[in-house]
Amino acid sequence: MSSPSDRPLRIAFAASDRPEAQEARDRLIARYGSTPENEADVIVALGGDGFMLETLHTVMERRTPVFGMNRGSVGFLMNDYEEEGLLERLADAGRAVIHPLQMDAWTETGQVHSGLAINEVSLLRQTRQSAKLRISVDDRVRLEELSCDGCLVATAAGSTAYNLSAHGPIIPLDSRVLALTPISAFRPRRWRGALLPHQAKVCFEILEADKRPVSATADNFEVRRVVKVDVRERRDIALTMLFDAGRSFEERVLAEQFAS
Repeated sequence: MSSPSDRPLRIAFAASDRPEAQEARDRLIARYGSTPENEADVIVALGGDGFMLETLHTVMERRTPVFGMNRGSVGFLMNDYEEEGLLERLADAGRAVIHPLQMDAWTETGQVHSGLAINEVSLLRQTRQSAKLRISVDDRVRLEELSCDGCLVATAAGSTAYNLSAHGPIIPLDSRVLALTPISAFRPRRWRGALLPHQAKVCFEILEADKRPVSATADNFEVRRVVKVDVRERRDIALTMLFDAGRSFEERVLAEQFAS
């Protein structure tokens, strides 16, 4: 990536609270200097995938590109950690543009709570009893009753996270589809979810909400005892992740599908 008017690239370094991430930030700042996040051309995030999501949420308004380096435990969204040649890596980095999901959740008291999700919006039962959900897509009921532990809508960027653990499909970033994936479906037992056009609006109605309470989560923002949840893509918000040349997000998604 290049900086405006070819001036030196202004880099901000952000780190998770893990000691190895904090130490890495100190070493990188000593080597490359640092710019306040609100003035930076790029943010280098040091941590794991969770911290990458946290960083992307912090730049939601500024839309600053984020280059992650793995100082955490997972690192699917991160590049390898190397102190050498960072400026060259940033100059050659490829871009992956992602769009978050908007969650609007109504509680039993009539309040509406909204949040944005980069990975997924998930609904989960709150008690030992299964959740019962009615699912509509673009105002048409597609599943009258799903008895389950929960259900989620995942973006392409989030398809390798919770969605994959729930046996949902891995989605290429440029496919312009969303994954609708049940979590431990009990009835209908054979339903494995659906792929939806990215512009689809998904509505979950919680059946027997007083007896079978359900929570809704947009990434790390949770609303409990919901009665209705709407989910749609926010195409007007574009977030940019940077990846090393030759290790694009698309290549990682493809490789993940052949992982043993």
